[in-house]
Amino acid sequence: MNQLLYSKLRTRFKVEPSLATRIGKIQLERPVILASGILGISLDVFNRLYRAGAGAVVTKSLSTEPWDGYPNPTIFSVNGGGWINAVGLSNPGAPNFAKMIKPNNDVPIIVSLVGSIPKDFEMMVKEFENCKITAFELNLSCPHVAKVGLEVGDDLELVKKIVSTVKNSTHVPVIAKVGLGTTHYLNTVSAALDSGIDAITAINTVRAMAIDVETQRPILSNKFGGLSGTPIKPIALRCVYEISSKYDVPIIGCGGISTWEDAVEFILAGASAIQLGSAIGENSIHVFNDINKGMLEYMKRKNYSKLEEMKGLAKKS
Repeated sequence: MNQLLYSKLRTRFKVEPSLATRIGKIQLERPVILASGILGISLDVFNRLYRAGAGAVVTKSLSTEPWDGYPNPTIFSVNGGGWINAVGLSNPGAPNFAKMIKPNNDVPIIVSLVGSIPKDFEMMVKEFENCKITAFELNLSCPHVAKVGLEVGDDLELVKKIVSTVKNSTHVPVIAKVGLGTTHYLNTVSAALDSGIDAITAINTVRAMAIDVETQRPILSNKFGGLSGTPIKPIALRCVYEISSKYDVPIIGCGGISTWEDAVEFILAGASAIQLGSAIGENSIHVFNDINKGMLEYMKRKNYSKLEEMKGLAKKS
């Protein structure tokens, strides 16, 4: 059946669009995912977000042992929208978190992991062997914690070793979250692909800072933090477009998404799903359902029955 005939038949019989999406081996009912770093703290919260329309939730980035993070102040609101945060990856540690989510049966949980060496990741993956999880997301891009995150993502050989180690330690899909460091992020993507990564999340927060003009000192206790929210959306969108143009890999778009229009842009750029975090601070958890509804209305208006039909259309000449 040619595309024109299919389109006419679909219009005539008014096929209802579906938000179901596939990110490589990962199948989700909805494409809007909670990003790591906000509200990824308890199973009760995960269930609440899932009922509110999230297709999946990503946990806070977990380490081998509990981390306290940085002292306050750790977050600053940017004029015009957005946040700079340097929480310091505070978390209860992978072993404790695994025990907490063990009762999960319903929520698609993506476990975010952060570490310095392959052995860190191997140990943490084993902690979740008896948990029902959807994927692991390797945080290779946190911009404000030493010896992890971007410092790992900038070391291409280390990226390869970590991805290979995790892939050899689990049958669960593995996602690499990349960001903007001293190494070009496309090279980090390439290194992860060489080692068998299943999908890419792009991007993380962008290294930034703020200074108090009265005290004449940096506002955050760590001086530098990660910029998130509206200001980084055009950057994140460009990265998704470039990755999808160069590599055949499933992509989750992340960065500054707060409306259904934003989400559609990322799908058109080549993403299979999107993550959001900062938008919850402004729109509460209703943002998940609002984006789902908006995307469905757009698909009806444009006569699309599934997201796959929209993916990457912005790249066509």
